[in-house]
Amino acid sequence: MSDDLKASLAAVRSEIDSIDAQLLALLNRRARCAQQVGEIKAGQGEAGHIYRPEREAQVLRRIQETNPGPLSNESVTWFFREVMSACLSLEQALGVAFLGPLGTFSESAATKHFGHAARLLPQISIDDVLREVEAGHADYAVVPIENSTDGAIGRTLDLLMSTPLKMCGEVILRIHQHLLSNESSLDGISKVYSHAQSLAQCHEWLNRTLPKAQRIPLGSNAQAVQAAATEAGAAAIAGAAAGERYQLPALASNIEDEPNNTTRFVVLGRQEAGASGRDKTSLIMSAHNRTGSLVKLLAPFSDAGVSMTRLESRPARHTLWEYVFFVDVEGHHDDPAVASALAELGRRAAYLKVLGSYPVAVY
Repeated sequence: MSDDLKASLAAVRSEIDSIDAQLLALLNRRARCAQQVGEIKAGQGEAGHIYRPEREAQVLRRIQETNPGPLSNESVTWFFREVMSACLSLEQALGVAFLGPLGTFSESAATKHFGHAARLLPQISIDDVLREVEAGHADYAVVPIENSTDGAIGRTLDLLMSTPLKMCGEVILRIHQHLLSNESSLDGISKVYSHAQSLAQCHEWLNRTLPKAQRIPLGSNAQAVQAAATEAGAAAIAGAAAGERYQLPALASNIEDEPNNTTRFVVLGRQEAGASGRDKTSLIMSAHNRTGSLVKLLAPFSDAGVSMTRLESRPARHTLWEYVFFVDVEGHHDDPAVASALAELGRRAAYLKVLGSYPVAVY
């Protein structure tokens, strides 16, 4: 390398060192401001409400709208989520329950939303995830509610009927499936472990690539990775996080049949989220057993100019051949149009439960 190139490189590196020093000072300045916010809240008797999902969503949207590049919006969003997570942890590390074990897509969703400073609390079932928060052992729950390929998660919908928790956020997670194994080639694979849902999501790829391999469903993808790591000729289908956590390399990547396979998770807590300016409201309702009753239930939304983004039916657990409907609409329940629609819906519905209003997911 010539002396001129060395001098140019040294100058750029010196500028990077200077910027790093400024970043460090600014990050700690931001952390001190976050501490001051906590002190003010404590003085007003709101010490327990350190996490404000609507405020976080507003910050992230503003960052994306003003991002000049070359860093992508995804990169800067990840960075600022981690900054906010670290600042929150100076007051209290948020306890986040999710469907475990560690290495699952649920862990990835929890980390994506709350950052790596959160205190992760893996549970063995969705029931246990909600119970941890209801009992006060965790601050928030992250549970899957629907998948773009496989549809609604029935157990989550059933539990939303009875839980006192409120929806206060959502996470949209792109699902990439990988074939993980200690084998050096696909020819050495005789069995494939995974969760039944992941096996289904990679059904056609397995038919084409490993038609003779035995497919063995397990309780989670993380369990599948642990099993495959100890057996010759075995592989697991799981996400990258599971492979990294259990140190099992990928033989093939992005093997899901549906290229846009995505899972939506919801965040539940004991407090409601305020309006962020771009929100969603979720609710459960049932119609009276009369002709045209469902049409009459939906009319208040259109009459108020409220857009409905999801309508999912589910058998009512208490009565044979009756159904409840899970609905998502645009807007916060405090918005005048949404509030008007909900008031009218309350007069018409046989049953109505507002699950919560929360910021639309920031990618």
